[in-house]
Amino acid sequence: MTEPDNKTGIRPETYELFRRLLKILEPPPALTLSQWADKYRYLSQEFASEPGRWHTDRAPYQRELMDAVTDIHVKKVVVMFAAQMGKTQSVILNAIGYHMHYDPCPILFMEPTVDVSEKVSKNFVSPMIRDTPVLAAVASQKSRDKNNTILEKQFPGGHLTMIGANSPAGLATLPMRCLFADEIDRYPVSAGMEGDPLSLAEKRLTAFWNSKIVVTSTPTIRGMSKIETEYENSTKEVWSVPCPKCGKYQALTWSKIVFDKEAFREGTNTEVRMECEYCKAEISEYEWRTGFSIGKYIAEFPRRKVRGFFVNALSSPFLSWGNIVEEFLKAREENKAGNREPLKTWTNTRMAQTWDEAGVQLDEQELMGRAENYGAEIPDGVIALTCGVDTQDNRFEYEIVGWGIGKESWGIEKGEIYGDLKLPDVWRRLDETLLRAFTKRDGTSLTITAVCIDSGGHYSNEVYRFCLTRWERNVWAIKGSNQGMDVPFISNPTRSNRVKVPLFTLGVDTGKVLIYDRLKLETPGPGYCHFPEGRG
Repeated sequence: MTEPDNKTGIRPETYELFRRLLKILEPPPALTLSQWADKYRYLSQEFASEPGRWHTDRAPYQRELMDAVTDIHVKKVVVMFAAQMGKTQSVILNAIGYHMHYDPCPILFMEPTVDVSEKVSKNFVSPMIRDTPVLAAVASQKSRDKNNTILEKQFPGGHLTMIGANSPAGLATLPMRCLFADEIDRYPVSAGMEGDPLSLAEKRLTAFWNSKIVVTSTPTIRGMSKIETEYENSTKEVWSVPCPKCGKYQALTWSKIVFDKEAFREGTNTEVRMECEYCKAEISEYEWRTGFSIGKYIAEFPRRKVRGFFVNALSSPFLSWGNIVEEFLKAREENKAGNREPLKTWTNTRMAQTWDEAGVQLDEQELMGRAENYGAEIPDGVIALTCGVDTQDNRFEYEIVGWGIGKESWGIEKGEIYGDLKLPDVWRRLDETLLRAFTKRDGTSLTITAVCIDSGGHYSNEVYRFCLTRWERNVWAIKGSNQGMDVPFISNPTRSNRVKVPLFTLGVDTGKVLIYDRLKLETPGPGYCHFPEGRG
């Protein structure tokens, strides 16, 4: 046996034992999110073009953004990115892995719908846990484990709950410390009757002093975009790189991109350059990309508490500027032919900019100036009549519209029918209005072909019963859906109501865009909207 150390009075073997024990109990070194990902994260074969070990340097714009998520001084992070730039991969999935392994806590992960949450869980979350060893060690993937389901993942010290923004029940359960809200521009305006789903989810975090909120999305329509609103109230940090000539930092913006349009179309010259906003030099994509590794975010409002980050596709390591230009030229040709959707998609998904829906800014006086005298109740071009009915607490508001070839339309009559919607009299008067005939100049007449009645509000069952007995007359119950531009204008009807009447759900956002597009037309013909003089 060795003698005790003269200084400590402890035998060397005892000292070594205590040193090893203390080493085991020593807390792990502090890691930022990007450091954790570089050390532990593995990309799965299913969804990565380059599977294997994660490397943040592959997309340098991700590093500062990721580290803001694990900065104790930052409560909220806003990410307005172009599509396929790593919003889900670099931010949300890495943050989930970080908290599963390194800083356990209850996590709420919200996608636009429950169906999307299930797909993300199966295609992204589960493969990440399976292929990242430190996560496989803490989170069970066994199907028989009651703590592991598609939308619920348990791990020591916390759990991951995945929900859809369209599910009110999922927004009102246990408290959470971290909220990761993905693609918020596709969230419905309200979760059932309970209000804004993002606000409801944020209330789940009030029990934790060190809570964290991360919201991400590619933007959609200006004035309607949730991520645009979030970003405008943040630090507004834009990814910037140094000019290869003068060294001054600046954002990569489409307005500074230079290329020969005709030569590009013909394939004789596909060189793409960008002009420096300071020295005005036109520099190649390759030279600009040499500075990506030392790029940084420049904040417009650095003192704000919410950090907001913006990156467009010009910074993508996986997409060349030539590809972006080709997509733009194709979209612009479609736009000239009357199809705005490709250019709108390019603006949202490549430039990460909101689309300015020109129809929203139509001048009311200009529209009123288009009013016409039809010379009869209905003009000669009308071949069918429809009616839309809105239900209010004390009245119906209706509009009768005439339709011609190519969906050219004529406003025929707008009116109100006042009364107590609980009593039969007001419904009788509505029915009389819907049965009226309208006359053309030659004496021929038309009756209303189809009717849509809004079943929202306080009189849903009354609307259902009214429509049920008039189904053969094409009197239909409808309701609006505000779940974003991905919802079609018209869907197949369902019967999930007390009266079991067919109920049509209309995509409100899609419908508005359709109307705005038609109102913008200035020449009578297909799609053009006519308005009558003196009829409201």
